[in-house]
Amino acid sequence: MATINLKRIDDDYQFVTTDETGQLLTLDIPVDQGGHGNGVRPMQALLSALGGCSGVDIVMILKKQKETIEVLEMVINGERQVGKEPALWETIHIIFKFKGTMTKERAEKACALSIDKYCSVAATLIAAGAKITWAVEML
Repeated sequence: MATINLKRIDDDYQFVTTDETGQLLTLDIPVDQGGHGNGVRPMQALLSALGGCSGVDIVMILKKQKETIEVLEMVINGERQVGKEPALWETIHIIFKFKGTMTKERAEKACALSIDKYCSVAATLIAAGAKITWAVEML
């Protein structure tokens, strides 16, 4: 079972979460919304989770194929619904950047398997109505 403990750590909107292994994540909102900007915004944390989840899948897939990954980076852009509360992620685009022994085709196959089959965060976002697109760049 996953357990997250969350604690408010200032007089405004800053929180620290701790998971069952003691890993920390600081959350806050921007100054213009009343926070201090001292942490990841909660909705951006979802995009980070998407990148982390997909990254784990991709590394596992490419390692099984005996590929060497020198660089794996992502740029994740998201647009939220306008004029709705809650404002869910509507579109998400990921640019996967690779350097290593893999061909572009192998990198694309690993990304497709992650987003379409293995990544639980992607599946959760898609179930909530987000459209996830992606592209691969070889460095």
